Amino acid sequence: MNRRSVLGAVAAGAAAFALRPFVAVAAEDAVAGDAIAPLPVQEVAPGLFVYQAPYELADARNEGAVANVGFIIGREAVAVFDTGNSRLAGRRLRAAVRDKTPLPIRFVIFTHMHPDHVLGAAAFAEDKPEIVASTKLPRALAARAETYLEAGARAIGPAFGGTVAVEPTRVVDGSDAIDLGGRRLTLTTYPTAHTDNDLSLFDTETGTLVLGDLLFLGHVPSIDGSTLGWLAVLDTIAARTDVRRVVPGHGPAVVDFPAGLGPERTYLERLVADDRALLKAGGDIAEAPERAGVSERGKWALFDEFNPRNAITTFHELEWE
Repeated sequence: MNRRSVLGAVAAGAAAFALRPFVAVAAEDAVAGDAIAPLPVQEVAPGLFVYQAPYELADARNEGAVANVGFIIGREAVAVFDTGNSRLAGRRLRAAVRDKTPLPIRFVIFTHMHPDHVLGAAAFAEDKPEIVASTKLPRALAARAETYLEAGARAIGPAFGGTVAVEPTRVVDGSDAIDLGGRRLTLTTYPTAHTDNDLSLFDTETGTLVLGDLLFLGHVPSIDGSTLGWLAVLDTIAARTDVRRVVPGHGPAVVDFPAGLGPERTYLERLVADDRALLKAGGDIAEAPERAGVSERGKWALFDEFNPRNAITTFHELEWE
């Protein structure tokens, strides 16, 4: 089968099932596979491991492992947070878990619905974990799952095979907690910010806050929700006194708190200030990509890929102030 045929088959499979019940994935997932190279992970706090992703878009070379993902080991069980942009990326994360512990993987936690964070979940089907997410995630993911799967097939190619979008089996509205055996993890949802279904994970034992894409460093932020809302959520997070360090969704594996929030805040505030100035001058939304945030260009990877859309999204939001 040639490359075009492989991509066509993968895309056809993607279109056939946009969002799958995890129990169905578990029942069908019988792919034995060859030995999988584990993702290289760093222990950023005792028992808390993070894969630091490159600042790249998903493609065949990186196999969709383009978001920071990781896991936390308790005394009785493991919780995985986010899973990558393909089943293969998820399998590599699972292999990293198995390199560190034989304990059961009881939880897979989605910090939000974007494909680079959720499409690797099928790799954990044999573990039969709870899939945990914001109560708003199932609807948001279902609306885009088919698009995500088709785009992943095009970008990643044959390595995307077996990738499906799976439904959460447990949802969080406000706050919740899970126990890994003497290690308590607190889950929190937020008003619309990066998306309308952001969720953070706080490891009370080490004071580590996993923020998913509520925090970008190095890789320019991507706005799929509300710029003003995101700034407000950053205020809420920065006011916490129990956090020692944070894990970004894109950026270093771990950064100091609250200083690590600063560059993202500066970028978002610059977008708001520039778009407000453009609106005040009677400018048009078509001007926003070349006017808003451009002074930040040299500070961020993938700036030209994401800033134009961020500028337009922010301009549109501010029109309604």
